[in-house]
Amino acid sequence: SSDLQSAWLQKYPQVKVQVAGNCDERGTEEYNLALGQRRADADRDYVVAKGVSAARMTTISYGKDRPVALGSTPEAWAQNRNAITSVQ
Repeated sequence: SSDLQSAWLQKYPQVKVQVAGNCDERGTEEYNLALGQRRADADRDYVVAKGVSAARMTTISYGKDRPVALGSTPEAWAQNRNAITSVQ
């Protein structure tokens, strides 16, 4: 969760991260890239509101290009709508 992420980042202040926003397969490429960016920005903004410096976080959108679940079901779509944080 973003609360655990915030706590971890506060414990390790030297770490920089990237938040990647992802979408399900539905919608146009342009729509999904914008939606993924909003998802990544929202995750970053939440963590920043918890006290983590925004300078330590970058965001990117992969739209629908990096699914974590295969298939065209509501369950797969739900899993593919995410924001994934990785250490840089």
